Amino acid sequence: SFLFSSLTPGFFILSGVPGLEAAHVWISLPFCFMYIVAVVGNCGLLYLIGHEEALHRPMYYFLALLSFTDATLCTTTVPNMLCIFWFNLKEIDFNACLAQMFFVHMLTGMESGVLMLMALDRYVAICYPLRYATILTSPVIAKAGLATFLRGVMLIVPFTFLTKRLPYCRGNSIPHTYCDHMSVAKVSCGNVKVNAVYGLMVALLIGVFDMCCISVSYTMILRAVVSLSSADARHKAFSTFPAFFTFFTHRFGEHSIPHHIHIIVANLYLLLPPTMNPIVYGVKTKQIREGVIKFLLGDKVLFTQDK
Repeated sequence: SFLFSSLTPGFFILSGVPGLEAAHVWISLPFCFMYIVAVVGNCGLLYLIGHEEALHRPMYYFLALLSFTDATLCTTTVPNMLCIFWFNLKEIDFNACLAQMFFVHMLTGMESGVLMLMALDRYVAICYPLRYATILTSPVIAKAGLATFLRGVMLIVPFTFLTKRLPYCRGNSIPHTYCDHMSVAKVSCGNVKVNAVYGLMVALLIGVFDMCCISVSYTMILRAVVSLSSADARHKAFSTFPAFFTFFTHRFGEHSIPHHIHIIVANLYLLLPPTMNPIVYGVKTKQIREGVIKFLLGDKVLFTQDK
């Protein structure tokens, strides 16, 4: 209808970090550096896992899925943010804003789901080592990855419809660097209670469920570690904990704080785990370290599998 279209803006204005406009260029530098590290690191992991036969195992397939998710998640927000900071290009089309909102939340949920799968993978590997190969077969891994993707899509798609139905008569300026669900909804002059309630429900269904699964998995792993006889076996078990670190870095990244700090933290919330994951897994995982060395030095170094 005419009324609906007249209350739907053609575009939004992403204002960046309100109150710190003069420092936008300086703020952009660490984010640009982190983005480069995240994209190069995650793409490097994808290449390594794809080309090294010794990394064709369930744990590394899940890691490859995490790397793809992380690289994509960064790319949905950071280039646009840098355009705001460097070139003052603040306009974003209404539908493009909804698309960005969908991908940000869907990929964040997918990252959480993949970390849960990685925790379950480590639980099976350490607590049921003799049955590991028969439980985590290629079809099971593919189905688990697909289920994680579909969960994210099905839960996040309603965000776009709930946001698109709202009337926008308070202007079109969003005090943020990217289109976040509630940041967009708060620009509306309509009732956003349904958006808030559904957003909380999704956070519970994804965040709390994944957190419980990860916590239970690592609790069981810790119990199993105590019974392991050799120091090497215990070291291998403890080396599975980077995913635990990543999950809690990502899940508890935002709190009720001043708005300009909130915007910076919200960007770190999206960017820090993708930046840290390649570094953490590269340092902690012997096969990946050896794969990097083999890639850099060619056939001078033999690639040995960590049994």
